[in-house]
Amino acid sequence: MDSAAVDRFEAGRGRLASLAYRLLGSAADAEDAVQDTFLRWLAADRERVEVPEAWLTKVLTRLCIDRLRSAQVRHERAAGAWLPEPLLEGDPMLGPADTFEQRESVSLAVLTLLERLSPVERAVYVLREAFSYSHAEIAGILDITASASQQHAHRARIRVAAERGRHGEADPASARRIVEEFLAAAVSGRTERLVELLTDDVTLLSDGAGLSKRLLRFRTPERVASFVRAGFRPTPAKRRLAGGSPAMHIAVVNGSPAVLAVIDGRVVGAVAFDVRDGKVASVCGVAAAGRLTRLDEAWRLHPHGAPVIEAW
Repeated sequence: MDSAAVDRFEAGRGRLASLAYRLLGSAADAEDAVQDTFLRWLAADRERVEVPEAWLTKVLTRLCIDRLRSAQVRHERAAGAWLPEPLLEGDPMLGPADTFEQRESVSLAVLTLLERLSPVERAVYVLREAFSYSHAEIAGILDITASASQQHAHRARIRVAAERGRHGEADPASARRIVEEFLAAAVSGRTERLVELLTDDVTLLSDGAGLSKRLLRFRTPERVASFVRAGFRPTPAKRRLAGGSPAMHIAVVNGSPAVLAVIDGRVVGAVAFDVRDGKVASVCGVAAAGRLTRLDEAWRLHPHGAPVIEAW
């Protein structure tokens, strides 16, 4: 094996992985796409590759688009049982986070919205917003014209903005306080306070504690509050289902404050919050074990603070 070729690839592996994660919404799928790109790199006539970074980006992006277009993936995601895989703060796969656009592009709320775009629109949006590629560069990567890239980017921004609205970035400390108050109201069953903490256009998406074949979706403050209150109210049956009495921790997941349910050091559930103008604008709940593998591994490896609720 050509060690120089391997070194050249490894130098850009992190960037490729974060690009693939934004395109696919799955860490496992992103790792597969990066590995396939590596194999193609080793098999390529590298002497004819003028700019390795551009070549690798193009190959990876096309592999991700092919996967998004595949019949199996379309079926899985159209069936309504798909959610992006949450990642703990500090995970290198989250990639660049220097600008608001880069941080927003990896939030669970935006990754969920990107599912509504065509594969090419999603690729253009990610390359432009998260990685600051020019339309000329994107045209080369996707084999389209620069004007087509501009049109795809325009449509993608409109569709994302229509769902999220236009707002500034929440202060992390303030967002955490709101989530802590939200959790306290949910556990104590104060539905009226929950409603007060929700925006009028709030959305909730949940995999139903990993038991539902289809995602659960709610869109009004009253319905979201009712579902959250019922979901967070501790009962013996829920503790049996979870495998114990979890501790509740506040963490940062995909750049947003989140509540993690942890039993014996193992993350069994994650609820991420999108905070806007002092209120919760979206809630995303994930409890299916297959979607929590990477987050759980990261949680075990890194130190974390005391739980806000020691035994739920």
